Amino acid sequence: MLLPLAKLSCPAYQCFHALKIKKDYLPLCATRWSSTSVVPRITTHYTVCPRDKDKRWEGVNMERFAEEADVVIVGAGPAGLSAAIRLKQLATKQEKDIRVCLVEKAAQIGAHTLSGACLDPRGFEELFPDWKEKGAPLNTPVTEDRFGILTEKYRIPVPILPGLPMNNHGNYIVRLGHLVSWMGEQAESLGVEVYPGYAAAEVLFHEDGSVKGVATNDVGIQKDGAPKTTFERGLELHAKVTIFAEGCHGHLAKQLYKKFDLRANCEPQTYGIGLKEVGLDYQNPYLSPFREFQRWKHHPSIQPTLEGGKRIAYGARALNEGGLQSIPKLTFPGGLLIGCSPGFMNVPKIKGTHTAMKSGILAAESIFNQLTSENLQSKTTGLHVTEYEDNLKKSWVWKELYTVRNIRPSCHGILGVYGGMIYTGIFYWIFRGMEPWTLKHKGSDSDQLKPAKDCTPIEYPKPDGQISFDLLSSVALSGTNHEHDQPAHLTLKDDSIPVNRNLSIYDGPEQRFCPAGVYEFVPLEQGDGFRLQINAQNCVHCKTCDIKDPSQNINWVVPEGGGGPAYNGM
Repeated sequence: MLLPLAKLSCPAYQCFHALKIKKDYLPLCATRWSSTSVVPRITTHYTVCPRDKDKRWEGVNMERFAEEADVVIVGAGPAGLSAAIRLKQLATKQEKDIRVCLVEKAAQIGAHTLSGACLDPRGFEELFPDWKEKGAPLNTPVTEDRFGILTEKYRIPVPILPGLPMNNHGNYIVRLGHLVSWMGEQAESLGVEVYPGYAAAEVLFHEDGSVKGVATNDVGIQKDGAPKTTFERGLELHAKVTIFAEGCHGHLAKQLYKKFDLRANCEPQTYGIGLKEVGLDYQNPYLSPFREFQRWKHHPSIQPTLEGGKRIAYGARALNEGGLQSIPKLTFPGGLLIGCSPGFMNVPKIKGTHTAMKSGILAAESIFNQLTSENLQSKTTGLHVTEYEDNLKKSWVWKELYTVRNIRPSCHGILGVYGGMIYTGIFYWIFRGMEPWTLKHKGSDSDQLKPAKDCTPIEYPKPDGQISFDLLSSVALSGTNHEHDQPAHLTLKDDSIPVNRNLSIYDGPEQRFCPAGVYEFVPLEQGDGFRLQINAQNCVHCKTCDIKDPSQNINWVVPEGGGGPAYNGM
């Protein structure tokens, strides 16, 4: 359940319009398809259809202007802002001049932030020991915990013993978007250059292969991929070190994993989706996380809390659940990863903000030491700050994640979640996670779906309009808005796969796992069969499609800066 909620900030009808797919075909990308049949045009984004082969782009000025900084940070969430603030705190204390630039794809700082959120203040207090005097919006301390297992009609209470990760004594219930907005104000007051509405779309590299910085996305491109008269190239931001703090399943982090083979020695990341805690490792392709959430609200132990209330906003976001086993290598020449991008969430605690903040603090301190070192030596043009990963592994973050590393994978045994609870009671509460083994996950979430023929369709009850609601009216309350006339940022590596594989084998799971109604299979205008329709303007930037697609054919890239949800304190 997502509380508290925000008001509508854009006309609701913008969320209902579907992209009208023209009856034309891709002349430039036909070699991508192995099928000999003609496939309706879907993907027009330049990351899939190169512009240097498109005659419509001949003569267009492709020059980009560049800015130089000491540190560039991608993403103004808790981790990115913590890094920016700590860098400027250190610079002020030691009277050093360090230019820190932070870019954020949301139109306003905090507008894409969504969390529960019950905040463990440990990392925040390290950054702001005087947060009470500064007026930080931590106003509601936790006074009581209730934990239980829900059967179809009943609730089995589970005691929260001292020392268990679910114990919230000392934590605060916050609206994380408001806290992030407040942190943005603190960053600007310290001299951080904060640029909301600028989406980092590309990683730039030096000739020696080290990261040079990022480029923001181009604007002024038609839906069919042609340039508008208003076309403008993005801006290049160069830095000695670039910090990637994009959040869960970051678009640029995915590129860096491949470029530097950062996931060579860790397990695949696993995910959940923040409607309720529905893990994205589910197997039935007929399951809809959104409808599971609506059904959950009607449980006899939940419904009384919601009765008489008014739904005023909606949102969704994927979250990392892999834990310690799934953390990749964090540093590479010219850059590093912090926060939920690599994944520091304490899964049984259902908290990652405090660890994200601490990772940002440690990254800033490590970078500052290198930038101000009188004996600085670097083998590459972009600085390789290996000290950051070493310091993180010595910190309370690593210790905390190590002690709970086996709790989530223990739920995948024959006893399921009950086996996980037994394991937690014995090996965490008694032995504090010091068992001499580390359990493995069962693989990537995208590999877990079974063919539709092996599964039973799920019949969901119709929403009543008071406790449960339909999808499109919910999306309207997310404030989501994108420029309509731009290429869909939900790109497909192969336009034929959604129908030829996903629909035929899995009955089109993308039309159910997306919590915003972005994907629809609609009848062909002529003849029999279906085509995939992508309603990109509905996208709430949750990244679920990129994670759960069984063909791994969907690649989420950034839309024009400022597009997406407009959460107010979510």
